[in-house]
Amino acid sequence: MKLRPYQEEARVKVQREWERGVNKTLLVLPTGCGKTIVFSKIIEDRVKKGDRVLILAHRSELLEQASDKLKKSTGLNTALEKADSTSKDTWFRVVVGSVQTLQREKRLNQFDKDHFDTIVIDEAHHCISNSYQNVLNHFDKAKVLGVTATPDRGDMKNLGTYFESLAYEYKIVDAIKEGYLSKIQSLTIPLNLDLSGVSTQNGDFKASDVSNALDPYLEQIADEMVKHCKDRKTVVFLPLVATSQKFRDILNSKGFKAAEVNGESKDRAQVLEDFDKDKYNVLCNSMLLTEGWDCPSVDCVIVLRPTKVRALYSQMVGRGTRLHPGKENLLLLDFLWHVEKHELCRPGHLIAKNEEIAKKITELSEKEVGNAVDLEEIEVKAADEVIQDREASLAKQLAEQRRKKGKLVDPLQFEMSIADEDLANYVPSFLSEQAPPSEAQIETLEKMGINASAIDNSGKASLLIDRVIKRREMGFATPKQIRLLESRGFRKVGNWSFEDANKMITRIAANGWRLPRGMVAKEYKPKSMMN
Repeated sequence: MKLRPYQEEARVKVQREWERGVNKTLLVLPTGCGKTIVFSKIIEDRVKKGDRVLILAHRSELLEQASDKLKKSTGLNTALEKADSTSKDTWFRVVVGSVQTLQREKRLNQFDKDHFDTIVIDEAHHCISNSYQNVLNHFDKAKVLGVTATPDRGDMKNLGTYFESLAYEYKIVDAIKEGYLSKIQSLTIPLNLDLSGVSTQNGDFKASDVSNALDPYLEQIADEMVKHCKDRKTVVFLPLVATSQKFRDILNSKGFKAAEVNGESKDRAQVLEDFDKDKYNVLCNSMLLTEGWDCPSVDCVIVLRPTKVRALYSQMVGRGTRLHPGKENLLLLDFLWHVEKHELCRPGHLIAKNEEIAKKITELSEKEVGNAVDLEEIEVKAADEVIQDREASLAKQLAEQRRKKGKLVDPLQFEMSIADEDLANYVPSFLSEQAPPSEAQIETLEKMGINASAIDNSGKASLLIDRVIKRREMGFATPKQIRLLESRGFRKVGNWSFEDANKMITRIAANGWRLPRGMVAKEYKPKSMMN
């Protein structure tokens, strides 16, 4: 099986982390981007090296999915470590294991501590829990790969207490741009749902409180669905089973063909199959379908179980992001939740690089109440406005940087010039990133033209080096070009091509290092950028 370019890059970078001695690493891929295929090929690589591999997950669906994909993509068979099934005395090099089973002391002690050479954790955002840590601490010599959907900064900080690095991250906005995921439209509905009295439990909104707060609005929400979802295949996430069943009945009374599934549904498999075959056009559930279930034809998702956890929100919306013949986009109905004490995940959090941009996307979306907006397009606008706002607040500091003598560009000036949000908002998540820059990093950065004395951690240094290399490959202006031209009044030289910057420097040099007569540097743009 031939991997997509980003999948192959992920495979290579994970192996590279292990080769350089980083035993616990993360792979971040959005829902629908083939994470199971990627780690299956990584497992194949490890088995070829003679490793015994454990795939660890907390749900039966995930174990079954991993086993099936591994067989189909690599030909490797698996043994099962769950309940009465055991992998002991089998010849299989790969074991799929339930964390609930393996965490038990009696079960763990059946295995030597070095029994597994490699462990893959599916849905790795769960791995900080005691059950996972019991297993991981037992097999503490193994190489570990954690696979998860896009986490937020809080998730990364938590994961950074166990994992040592982020091997590879593929962002959802890149997946959409490159045609691997469906475009997403968000429709803000002017229906104010009051969550101000809802309490929190385990870091998120308490489901029973949400259900009580939601109940008075169910009829109105169904009416809005009649307007916007009649011709779409819709999945609705609700806080409790009782709420989910009640909403199913309301939808059916309004002409929908709605079904409901929950953990106790004896006919769950049949209902899901019927939904896939379009016997139903709406599927209601109480957080059952967040993991391990795929139905690519879903083209509308409604989150009526508000959450503060971006990974969970991404999983819910991810039920509708896969491509499917005839599917033009995924529609998200975004209701206006009134919250006082807590932050709430909204559509902007799916693609925003940070909380600041997410808030700006929400602000811009709410100005378009009643009109569907393309998230990819509005993210570009939001990011630009955030950069403008930040540049305005840092105007004095940036002016000072530009006036400084010297050939090296300050990191802040470089970040603003190239408009890189990842750099501007970087916070180290892993212990290895928090250390001061190494001598090799400092030397490399200064050769590249960046003042390394203003960088206080190795993670930021590594990210800067990566950016400069990628920009060089793409033919953009170098840090030294940015420094020289912006010291003479030009702006946003980071957006210029290397050739455009080189031509301007040559022109200024030929004029005795003076600007050509009549040129206003701060207003100048190269002809190649005027289209």
